[in-house]
Amino acid sequence: MLAQSARVHNLQRVMSRMFGFGTRKDDMPPYRAVGPVTVEEYESRAERYDTQLKDIVGVDPEGKTTEEKVRILREHRMDQYNKVVDAAYDRRGWTRNGVPKIERLKELGIDLPELVEIVKADQE
Repeated sequence: MLAQSARVHNLQRVMSRMFGFGTRKDDMPPYRAVGPVTVEEYESRAERYDTQLKDIVGVDPEGKTTEEKVRILREHRMDQYNKVVDAAYDRRGWTRNGVPKIERLKELGIDLPELVEIVKADQE
């Protein structure tokens, strides 16, 4: 059942490439989901976000403008997100851009010439 699910998932990803989607940029979360969006939002939860900067990011928020703190926190969160995406792509047998590798299609028995042609240009 897991192998069949992997075949379906990879086939869906290849078909997304055929329609111009299915790359890393399409897997990015919306801006809103990554963290404080506005200065007002940050300042309304300043204690919480300042604590995250200190404890999680390792940056002392003292002396920084709210804009700097928002930027630093968002950059950290996106860096963490990208690490998770890299690990997921690697585990799935995809390129760093999120496209199934031809070797992975072969492993799954779905390396039809038409499918290989779709992903060929995206191989690293």
